This record gives sequence, structure tokens and C-alpha cells, in this order.
Amino acid sequence: MRKIYHKDLQTIRTLTDQQFNVTQKNGTERAFTGKYDKHFDDGLYVDIVSGEPLFSSRDKFDSGCGWPAFSQPVEENVRNLSDSSHGIIRTEVRSRHADSHLGHVFPDGPQDKGGLRHCINSAALRFIPKAELEKEGYGDYLNLFLAGDMHEN
Repeated sequence: MRKIYHKDLQTIRTLTDQQFNVTQKNGTERAFTGKYDKHFDDGLYVDIVSGEPLFSSRDKFDSGCGWPAFSQPVEENVRNLSDSSHGIIRTEVRSRHADSHLGHVFPDGPQDKGGLRHCINSAALRFIPKAELEKEGYGDYLNLFLAGDMHEN
């Protein structure tokens, strides 16, 4: 049975200043400073506010942009919105249930994986290692890691 995810106000009160600025104020962490930029262990990335599953390490790639990059979300827990906040039109990525700002999506990702690059702030994410998925209540996502070996980055 899948969990029900929502914006957790108690969790929001425990966020660091940077996590709050990114998720609640649409901020951006500085490039190459996030803890998940060069992180490629097997596991699941979830919204730091709600815990909703967002991205799999199987869809993560090194884009060189300075933020974690994913070719696709694991399911429909992300939504895309038009963003013209900096004088350019971009597509913002937000979590569906907590409405956390995650980052932006660009059409310059790996063509063999759909061509998208979800450029996501580490501060918006919590990583759950594959070995802890069951214990953390994400056992339904173990199937993401059963087929094939982890791709090389």
C-alpha cells in the first residue's frame, strides 16, 4: 500500500535555512555545492518536506551543470510550471503533494533517455539508499533496482 503524501508543516519547521529557501521560497543553491551533485549510489530521492518519491538513482546522470540531474521522475509526483521569474521562460519542477520547489527541467538531457534534464536542488531532496528502502517504507520501489546493473556515470 502506497503512502499518502502531503506538505508537512512540522517537517518544514525543521528545515535548514537553505532547505527552506529552496523548497518554500523558490530559491536555488549555488552550483556544485549540493551534497547530491556527484552522488551516484543506488537509491531513491524523495521530497524533503513530504517524503514523496521523486527520482531514482537509475535515472541520475552527470550533466556537469552543478546540480543533480535526472532524465525522468519515478512517477507522477512532480509537476511542471512555467517560470518567467528571471526574465527568461523556464519550466519549474515542483513536488505534486507538498508543492516544494525542486528546480527546473531543460530539453538538453540524454536523447536515449527522452532528452530531458531535471536540474534539481540537493536541498530539496532526501536520499534513501536501496538497502534502506524497505525499512523506510519505500519497499514498493525496490523493483526499480532489480533489472540490470547500475549505469556508469
